[in-house]
Amino acid sequence: MKTIPRIGMAALLLVLAYSCKEASEAKTEEVATTESSTDVISSSAAVEKKDSNRKFVRTVDLQFKVKNVAKSTYSIENVTNKFGGFVTYTNLQSHVNEKEETRVSQDSILETTKYTVENDITIRVPNTKLDTLLKSIAKEIDFLDSRVIKADDVTLQLLSNKMAQKRSASTENRIEKAIDEKGKKLNNVIDAEENLANKKEQNDNAKLNNLSLNDQINFSTVSIKLYQREAIKHELYASEKSINKYRPHLGLQIWDSLKTGWYMLESIIAFIVQLWALILIGVLGYIGYKKVNRKQQ
Repeated sequence: MKTIPRIGMAALLLVLAYSCKEASEAKTEEVATTESSTDVISSSAAVEKKDSNRKFVRTVDLQFKVKNVAKSTYSIENVTNKFGGFVTYTNLQSHVNEKEETRVSQDSILETTKYTVENDITIRVPNTKLDTLLKSIAKEIDFLDSRVIKADDVTLQLLSNKMAQKRSASTENRIEKAIDEKGKKLNNVIDAEENLANKKEQNDNAKLNNLSLNDQINFSTVSIKLYQREAIKHELYASEKSINKYRPHLGLQIWDSLKTGWYMLESIIAFIVQLWALILIGVLGYIGYKKVNRKQQ
Protein backbone atom coordinates (compact mmCIF):
# COMPACT_ATOMS: atom_id res chain seq x y z
CA MET A 1 0.00 0.00 0.00
CA LYS A 2 2.89 2.37 0.63
CA THR A 3 4.15 1.83 -2.90
CA ILE A 4 1.20 3.66 -4.49
CA PRO A 5 1.75 6.99 -2.61
CA ARG A 6 5.44 6.83 -3.42
CA ILE A 7 4.68 6.35 -7.13
CA GLY A 8 2.19 9.25 -7.04
CA MET A 9 4.73 11.49 -5.31
CA ALA A 10 7.36 10.62 -7.91
CA ALA A 11 4.96 11.36 -10.74
CA LEU A 12 4.09 14.72 -9.16
CA LEU A 13 7.76 15.63 -8.86
CA LEU A 14 8.32 14.72 -12.52
CA VAL A 15 5.39 16.91 -13.62
CA LEU A 16 6.66 19.84 -11.54
CA ALA A 17 10.15 19.42 -12.93
CA TYR A 18 8.84 19.30 -16.51
CA SER A 19 6.71 22.42 -15.95
CA CYS A 20 9.65 24.32 -14.48
CA LYS A 21 11.78 23.26 -17.44
CA GLU A 22 9.18 24.49 -19.94
CA ALA A 23 8.84 27.82 -18.11
CA SER A 24 12.60 28.21 -18.03
CA GLU A 25 12.89 27.42 -21.74
CA ALA A 26 10.10 29.90 -22.56
CA LYS A 27 11.78 32.59 -20.50
CA THR A 28 15.14 31.83 -22.10
CA GLU A 29 13.54 31.99 -25.55
CA GLU A 30 11.94 35.36 -24.74
CA VAL A 31 15.23 36.78 -23.48
CA ALA A 32 17.01 35.43 -26.55
CA THR A 33 14.41 37.05 -28.81
CA THR A 34 14.84 40.40 -27.06
CA GLU A 35 18.60 40.19 -27.31
CA SER A 36 18.33 39.21 -30.96
CA SER A 37 16.11 42.23 -31.71
CA THR A 38 18.53 44.48 -29.89
CA ASP A 39 21.46 43.13 -31.88
CA VAL A 40 19.59 43.48 -35.18
CA ILE A 41 18.41 47.05 -34.65
CA SER A 42 21.72 48.28 -33.27
CA SER A 43 24.66 49.16 -35.52
CA SER A 44 28.16 50.55 -35.32
CA ALA A 45 27.00 53.21 -37.81
CA ALA A 46 24.83 54.62 -35.01
CA VAL A 47 27.71 54.95 -32.55
CA GLU A 48 29.42 58.31 -32.12
CA LYS A 49 33.16 57.65 -32.10
CA LYS A 50 35.27 59.67 -29.70
CA ASP A 51 38.31 61.72 -30.80
CA SER A 52 37.20 61.64 -34.44
CA ASN A 53 37.50 64.56 -36.83
CA ARG A 54 34.80 63.14 -39.07
CA LYS A 55 31.32 64.62 -38.98
CA PHE A 56 28.35 62.41 -39.85
CA VAL A 57 24.68 63.06 -40.49
CA ARG A 58 22.92 59.95 -39.23
CA THR A 59 19.40 58.93 -40.27
CA VAL A 60 17.51 55.78 -39.32
CA ASP A 61 14.43 54.23 -40.97
CA LEU A 62 12.67 51.45 -39.08
CA GLN A 63 9.57 49.41 -39.78
CA PHE A 64 8.42 46.72 -37.40
CA LYS A 65 5.40 44.98 -35.93
CA VAL A 66 4.43 45.45 -32.27
CA LYS A 67 1.85 43.87 -30.02
CA ASN A 68 0.09 47.16 -29.29
CA VAL A 69 0.78 50.27 -31.39
CA ALA A 70 -0.60 52.77 -28.86
CA LYS A 71 1.44 51.39 -25.94
CA SER A 72 4.60 51.13 -28.04
CA THR A 73 4.09 54.71 -29.26
CA TYR A 74 3.88 56.04 -25.70
CA SER A 75 6.93 53.99 -24.72
CA ILE A 76 9.00 55.30 -27.66
CA GLU A 77 7.95 58.91 -26.94
CA ASN A 78 8.92 58.54 -23.26
CA VAL A 79 12.29 57.00 -24.15
CA THR A 80 12.93 59.83 -26.63
CA ASN A 81 12.30 62.46 -23.95
CA LYS A 82 14.43 60.50 -21.50
CA PHE A 83 17.48 60.71 -23.79
CA GLY A 84 17.06 64.41 -24.57
CA GLY A 85 15.30 64.01 -27.91
CA PHE A 86 11.95 65.24 -29.18
CA VAL A 87 9.13 64.03 -31.41
CA THR A 88 8.62 66.04 -34.61
CA TYR A 89 5.82 63.98 -36.15
CA THR A 90 3.40 61.26 -35.06
CA ASN A 91 0.34 59.98 -36.89
CA LEU A 92 -1.55 57.30 -34.94
CA GLN A 93 -4.57 56.00 -36.85
CA SER A 94 -6.78 52.98 -37.44
CA HIS A 95 -7.68 51.61 -40.87
CA VAL A 96 -11.00 49.78 -41.11
CA ASN A 97 -10.51 46.72 -43.33
CA GLU A 98 -14.00 45.26 -43.09
CA LYS A 99 -17.28 46.02 -41.33
CA GLU A 100 -20.22 43.64 -41.06
CA GLU A 101 -23.63 43.84 -39.34
CA THR A 102 -25.48 40.75 -38.13
CA ARG A 103 -29.01 40.85 -36.71
CA VAL A 104 -29.03 38.70 -33.57
CA SER A 105 -32.61 39.53 -32.51
CA GLN A 106 -35.54 41.71 -33.53
CA ASP A 107 -34.13 44.72 -31.67
CA SER A 108 -30.36 43.98 -31.58
CA ILE A 109 -27.59 44.09 -34.18
CA LEU A 110 -24.01 42.84 -33.77
CA GLU A 111 -21.45 45.00 -35.57
CA THR A 112 -18.12 43.31 -36.36
CA THR A 113 -15.24 45.58 -37.35
CA LYS A 114 -11.84 44.36 -38.55
CA TYR A 115 -9.19 47.06 -38.37
CA THR A 116 -5.44 47.67 -38.35
CA VAL A 117 -3.69 50.23 -36.15
CA GLU A 118 -0.47 51.87 -37.32
CA ASN A 119 1.63 54.92 -36.58
CA ASP A 120 4.34 56.89 -38.36
CA ILE A 121 6.76 58.59 -35.95
CA THR A 122 9.67 60.94 -36.63
CA ILE A 123 11.99 61.77 -33.75
CA ARG A 124 15.22 63.71 -33.28
CA VAL A 125 17.72 62.49 -30.72
CA PRO A 126 21.26 63.59 -29.76
CA ASN A 127 23.74 61.66 -31.88
CA THR A 128 25.56 60.48 -28.75
CA LYS A 129 22.35 58.75 -27.59
CA LEU A 130 21.28 57.27 -30.93
CA ASP A 131 22.56 53.75 -30.36
CA THR A 132 21.19 53.70 -26.80
CA LEU A 133 17.80 54.85 -28.10
CA LEU A 134 17.73 52.12 -30.75
CA LYS A 135 18.49 49.46 -28.16
CA SER A 136 15.63 50.76 -26.00
CA ILE A 137 13.22 50.78 -28.95
CA ALA A 138 14.21 47.18 -29.77
CA LYS A 139 12.26 45.99 -26.71
CA GLU A 140 9.02 46.92 -28.50
CA ILE A 141 9.75 44.86 -31.63
CA ASP A 142 7.59 41.80 -32.23
CA PHE A 143 8.73 41.35 -35.85
CA LEU A 144 11.30 43.50 -37.67
CA ASP A 145 10.46 44.31 -41.30
CA SER A 146 13.34 46.59 -42.18
CA ARG A 147 16.12 48.66 -40.66
CA VAL A 148 18.11 51.24 -42.63
CA ILE A 149 20.85 53.29 -40.95
CA LYS A 150 22.73 55.91 -42.93
CA ALA A 151 25.80 57.85 -41.81
CA ASP A 152 26.65 60.51 -44.39
CA ASP A 153 30.11 62.04 -44.02
CA VAL A 154 29.70 65.82 -44.33
CA THR A 155 33.19 66.82 -43.16
CA LEU A 156 34.25 68.16 -46.54
CA GLN A 157 30.94 69.92 -47.05
CA LEU A 158 31.36 71.77 -43.75
CA LEU A 159 34.89 72.76 -44.74
CA SER A 160 33.68 73.92 -48.16
CA ASN A 161 30.99 76.09 -46.57
CA LYS A 162 33.49 77.65 -44.17
CA MET A 163 35.89 78.45 -47.00
CA ALA A 164 33.08 79.95 -49.09
CA GLN A 165 32.02 82.00 -46.09
CA LYS A 166 35.54 83.39 -45.65
CA ARG A 167 35.84 84.28 -49.34
CA SER A 168 32.48 86.01 -49.28
CA ALA A 169 33.41 87.99 -46.17
CA SER A 170 36.70 89.06 -47.72
CA THR A 171 34.96 90.17 -50.92
CA GLU A 172 32.41 92.12 -48.88
CA ASN A 173 35.16 94.06 -47.12
CA ARG A 174 36.87 94.95 -50.40
CA ILE A 175 33.64 96.10 -52.03
CA GLU A 176 32.69 98.22 -49.00
CA LYS A 177 36.13 99.81 -49.00
CA ALA A 178 35.93 100.52 -52.75
CA ILE A 179 32.50 102.13 -52.34
CA ASP A 180 33.76 104.38 -49.56
CA GLU A 181 36.97 105.40 -51.37
CA LYS A 182 36.25 105.29 -55.11
CA GLY A 183 32.48 105.36 -55.47
CA LYS A 184 31.83 108.81 -56.98
CA LYS A 185 29.33 108.27 -59.74
CA LEU A 186 25.81 107.23 -58.78
CA ASN A 187 25.67 104.36 -61.30
CA ASN A 188 28.96 102.94 -60.07
CA VAL A 189 27.80 103.15 -56.46
CA ILE A 190 24.50 101.40 -57.28
CA ASP A 191 26.25 98.56 -59.13
CA ALA A 192 28.72 98.13 -56.29
CA GLU A 193 25.91 98.09 -53.69
CA GLU A 194 24.06 95.41 -55.64
CA ASN A 195 27.23 93.35 -55.88
CA LEU A 196 27.76 93.80 -52.14
CA ALA A 197 24.20 92.67 -51.39
CA ASN A 198 24.71 89.52 -53.48
CA LYS A 199 27.91 88.69 -51.62
CA LYS A 200 26.21 89.19 -48.26
CA GLU A 201 23.39 86.90 -49.36
CA GLN A 202 25.90 84.21 -50.34
CA ASN A 203 27.61 84.60 -46.98
CA ASP A 204 24.29 84.28 -45.12
CA ASN A 205 23.36 81.18 -47.12
CA ALA A 206 26.70 79.57 -46.28
CA LYS A 207 26.12 80.32 -42.58
CA LEU A 208 22.60 78.89 -42.66
CA ASN A 209 23.80 75.80 -44.51
CA ASN A 210 26.44 75.17 -41.89
CA LEU A 211 23.95 75.72 -39.07
CA SER A 212 21.61 73.20 -40.69
CA LEU A 213 24.39 70.66 -41.13
CA ASN A 214 25.55 71.08 -37.54
CA ASP A 215 21.98 70.57 -36.35
CA GLN A 216 21.70 67.35 -38.38
CA ILE A 217 25.08 66.24 -37.03
CA ASN A 218 24.18 66.90 -33.40
CA PHE A 219 20.65 65.46 -33.63
CA SER A 220 20.04 62.29 -35.61
CA THR A 221 16.67 61.70 -37.30
CA VAL A 222 14.80 58.44 -36.70
CA SER A 223 11.72 57.57 -38.79
CA ILE A 224 9.63 54.69 -37.44
CA LYS A 225 6.60 52.89 -38.86
CA LEU A 226 4.70 50.80 -36.33
CA TYR A 227 1.86 48.39 -37.01
CA GLN A 228 0.11 45.52 -35.27
CA ARG A 229 -1.83 42.48 -36.39
CA GLU A 230 -5.43 42.93 -37.52
CA ALA A 231 -7.81 43.35 -34.59
CA ILE A 232 -11.52 42.54 -34.38
CA LYS A 233 -14.07 44.56 -32.43
CA HIS A 234 -17.62 43.37 -31.67
CA GLU A 235 -20.26 45.90 -30.67
CA LEU A 236 -23.90 45.09 -29.87
CA TYR A 237 -26.37 47.93 -30.29
CA ALA A 238 -30.13 48.38 -30.48
CA SER A 239 -31.64 48.47 -33.95
CA GLU A 240 -34.25 50.98 -35.00
CA LYS A 241 -37.81 49.68 -35.17
CA SER A 242 -39.01 48.72 -38.63
CA ILE A 243 -41.44 51.15 -40.23
CA ASN A 244 -43.76 48.20 -40.94
CA LYS A 245 -44.69 48.14 -37.25
CA TYR A 246 -46.35 51.52 -37.66
CA ARG A 247 -48.52 50.53 -40.67
CA PRO A 248 -52.31 50.59 -40.05
CA HIS A 249 -54.29 47.33 -39.98
CA LEU A 250 -56.10 46.00 -43.08
CA GLY A 251 -59.56 47.33 -42.15
CA LEU A 252 -58.26 50.84 -41.72
CA GLN A 253 -56.38 50.61 -45.03
CA ILE A 254 -59.65 49.51 -46.82
CA TRP A 255 -61.61 52.38 -45.22
CA ASP A 256 -58.90 54.87 -46.28
CA SER A 257 -59.01 53.44 -49.82
CA LEU A 258 -62.82 53.88 -49.99
CA LYS A 259 -62.54 57.46 -48.81
CA THR A 260 -59.81 58.13 -51.34
CA GLY A 261 -61.96 56.67 -54.14
CA TRP A 262 -64.94 58.79 -53.07
CA TYR A 263 -62.79 61.90 -53.05
CA MET A 264 -61.60 61.08 -56.57
CA LEU A 265 -65.23 60.66 -57.73
CA GLU A 266 -66.15 64.01 -56.23
CA SER A 267 -63.23 65.61 -58.01
CA ILE A 268 -64.30 64.11 -61.37
CA ILE A 269 -67.91 65.31 -60.93
CA ALA A 270 -66.75 68.78 -59.95
CA PHE A 271 -64.48 68.90 -63.01
CA ILE A 272 -67.36 67.90 -65.32
CA VAL A 273 -69.63 70.56 -63.78
CA GLN A 274 -66.95 73.14 -64.52
CA LEU A 275 -67.34 72.23 -68.23
CA TRP A 276 -71.15 72.85 -68.33
CA ALA A 277 -70.85 75.62 -70.93
CA LEU A 278 -68.97 73.41 -73.37
CA ILE A 279 -71.45 70.58 -72.81
CA LEU A 280 -74.39 72.93 -73.43
CA ILE A 281 -72.88 74.22 -76.68
CA GLY A 282 -72.26 70.67 -77.79
CA VAL A 283 -75.87 69.62 -77.04
CA LEU A 284 -77.34 72.66 -78.85
CA GLY A 285 -75.07 72.02 -81.82
CA TYR A 286 -76.17 68.42 -81.97
CA ILE A 287 -79.90 69.38 -81.82
CA GLY A 288 -79.42 71.97 -84.58
CA TYR A 289 -77.61 69.43 -86.72
CA LYS A 290 -80.47 66.97 -86.36
CA LYS A 291 -83.06 69.61 -87.34
CA VAL A 292 -81.12 70.57 -90.46
CA ASN A 293 -80.89 66.91 -91.55
CA ARG A 294 -84.67 66.43 -91.09
CA LYS A 295 -85.50 69.48 -93.26
CA GLN A 296 -83.20 68.26 -96.04
CA GLN A 297 -84.91 64.90 -96.03
